[in-house]
Amino acid sequence: MPTSQPRTYLLCPPEHFAVEYVINPWMDTAATVDTALAVKQWELLREALVELGHRVHVLPARAGLPDMVYAANGAFSVDGAVYGARFKYPQRLAESAAHRAFYLAGDWRYVEPTQTNEGEGDFAYLPGPGLVLAGYGYRTEPAAHAEAQEALGRPVISLRLVDPRFYHLDTALAVLDDHRLAYYPGAFSPASQSVLRRLFPDALLATEADALAFGLNLVSDGLNVLLPNEASAFADRLARAGYRPRPIELTELKKGGGSVKCCVAELRG
Repeated sequence: MPTSQPRTYLLCPPEHFAVEYVINPWMDTAATVDTALAVKQWELLREALVELGHRVHVLPARAGLPDMVYAANGAFSVDGAVYGARFKYPQRLAESAAHRAFYLAGDWRYVEPTQTNEGEGDFAYLPGPGLVLAGYGYRTEPAAHAEAQEALGRPVISLRLVDPRFYHLDTALAVLDDHRLAYYPGAFSPASQSVLRRLFPDALLATEADALAFGLNLVSDGLNVLLPNEASAFADRLARAGYRPRPIELTELKKGGGSVKCCVAELRG
């Protein structure tokens, strides 16, 4: 039965959020962004995490880095070890330094990457089996999977993403609790779908509509699941599976191609 576990998270406010360039299919520089509304929606997300009993750290936003609000992309941590990010696009490269400084200021073993990867955007951790699931195809290079395995001392399962709309693993797959996943099969290659079916036969399968609503870009503490309010059908499915969905409105931040999970990095100390 699903149970909640206290977590620690890292978020970054969208004080400088804007859509100034296009690096994924969701971005449109002609779209109007209400920064004040983005900050308000983000604050409600932060408050929801705190209300659920979780500890939240806030990474100060930096001018000139409009995508820094997507804090999950800055690194990936497991048991006190941190594999840093090395962004694919030059517009986001400077975000890595801000995340590196945060971890180096704390009691973390930080590993500097040599391979292109976008942190928790393309890495997910299942504590039960101690497995790392890693996506590639659009942002993270397959060579980063081997580097992460060495850095973290955990087996890494590579999964190929084949639909550009789901350019990061966290738009197509989510960890619900220590053992269970949810994912949208159509986002993955046939071989990767086969791997997922074999390893996780009890996974909750999402539809294309669920994934397009960013329903898999969620944060779960093992029981409470924060997800976009547009993903109402998937929220109903989660409830029937024993979880407690908590809809969050992040319409402004979706304009940059991200939602709940993109904004939340889990700190596994």
